[in-house]
Amino acid sequence: MEKRVIGYTTGVFDMFHIGHLNILRRAKEQCDYLIVGVSTDELCASYKHKKPIIPYEERKAIVEAIRYVDEVVPQIDRDKYGAWERIRFDRMFVGDDWKGSPLFSELEEKFKKVGVEIIYFPYTRGTSSTELRDKLDQLG
Repeated sequence: MEKRVIGYTTGVFDMFHIGHLNILRRAKEQCDYLIVGVSTDELCASYKHKKPIIPYEERKAIVEAIRYVDEVVPQIDRDKYGAWERIRFDRMFVGDDWKGSPLFSELEEKFKKVGVEIIYFPYTRGTSSTELRDKLDQLG
């Protein structure tokens, strides 16, 4: 019997847009079971220094409704290795804007030792929650 491949990705998923859908669809194409960590409001405030426009429980409900997603968990910190220790995924999916960063270069080395592959997807240019927020600010 073949081993089921468990995938994992994370995000804020504020003002859900096509870039979010793209990463979830691409991730599900490369795993059997996709777990998505949705950042809590507190986590966002701690490193982005702003709260999401859409509250955590609503963002979680939106992501849970996406057909590519099998399970949603709260992302309470940015410790991806700690998440692996709790969840035990086989592949982690992330935007290629992180590739080569000190954080992910170190993470690649740690994950290699436990057999986890990091797969980088092309960042969807021209759309992001930050750009949507900026457009809203210009309108208001």
